[in-house]
Amino acid sequence: MAPKSVKEHRLIVLAAGGTGGHLFPAQALAEELQRRHYEVHLLTDSRVRDHGAKFPAAHVYDIPSATLTMTEPAKLPGRLFRLLRGYGISKTILMQLQPRAVIGFGGYPSFPPLAAAARLRMPTVLHEQNAVIGRANRALAKWATVIASSFPTIANLPPALASKIELTGNPVRSAVMKLARTPYDKPTADKVFRLLVFGGSQGARFFSDIMPPAVAELPGPLRRKIKVTQQCRPEDIKGLKAKFEELGIEHDVQAFFSDLPRRMAAAHLVLCRSGASTIAELGVIGRPALLVPLPHAVDNDQQRNAENFAASGGGWLLRQGEITPEMLAAVLTRLRYQDAELAEAARAALGHGRPDAAERLADVVERLAAAPARVSSVEKVGLEHEVTS
Repeated sequence: MAPKSVKEHRLIVLAAGGTGGHLFPAQALAEELQRRHYEVHLLTDSRVRDHGAKFPAAHVYDIPSATLTMTEPAKLPGRLFRLLRGYGISKTILMQLQPRAVIGFGGYPSFPPLAAAARLRMPTVLHEQNAVIGRANRALAKWATVIASSFPTIANLPPALASKIELTGNPVRSAVMKLARTPYDKPTADKVFRLLVFGGSQGARFFSDIMPPAVAELPGPLRRKIKVTQQCRPEDIKGLKAKFEELGIEHDVQAFFSDLPRRMAAAHLVLCRSGASTIAELGVIGRPALLVPLPHAVDNDQQRNAENFAASGGGWLLRQGEITPEMLAAVLTRLRYQDAELAEAARAALGHGRPDAAERLADVVERLAAAPARVSSVEKVGLEHEVTS
């Protein structure tokens, strides 16, 4: 059978770590590419199953990978072997698929596929969600064709690679896009003040600890007019609910909100961490936020993300080590009665957001996909480690 022409062979490979911060923008791009009639394949790790809904790809492959760190030197040889094995498997898959381009979204599971793509001289795009380039992306940056950025500048990127940057923004899921630019409902004195609190898998415990004593410090009229919607760890649900009930606080406490974008759109104020996807969703929907970066995060990426968002006027940066119940209560009390300031922050958040990020990134991909193929066709080989088909 004759090989497909460039026009017919509309296949794109995405590679991403198995966490939401990497998978969500990959999912948004996959949805946009499918609207443009491309076939999408995903190379990731087994954590993709943790996100429930099937990723919108023709095939999902489980690629061996490992995080390299010098804190456990005894484990380094085994981790290097897993990366090399992942590289070999990725190379086999890419040679069989012959994609028009390979797009990486960071995380160590993206390293073997992108390294293999570079070795095969396939066009590659690195998408960096944070204001600081991640370790996997930093290691791959010099071989990338394009570095797509969510922020105007990327810290820790070698200056010689700055010419590769294209500002696209961070793509958000369709569930968020459906709520893009939802009008902000100012918290006037006669309304219940809706506070949304969430912290992700790593950051929820602090909010569970700080919120009850903080709301206990609120003035009585505000306690009677506030509703706290909070995501927390499963083991914290019972205790957190009991404390809010004791204080007479209207609340909705759950371990997971499947409709978090809708709750974000309904909130007057959001208290949260500052991961890249959270920042992107706040900007697309347009909600003011108190941002508490995760302390000791690798490369301090959440700190840089929060600084960038706060500088736009969309929110306020609070450092976890400086937060006390009294301080948080004072901030909430002041903002609750500053409806004009909150409304202005919501407008500024919209200015920071890039609702067209998926389209902009897809444009970059299409431009590379239209270039003549730089690898020759090879005989198809068997594929292993496929998760779904």
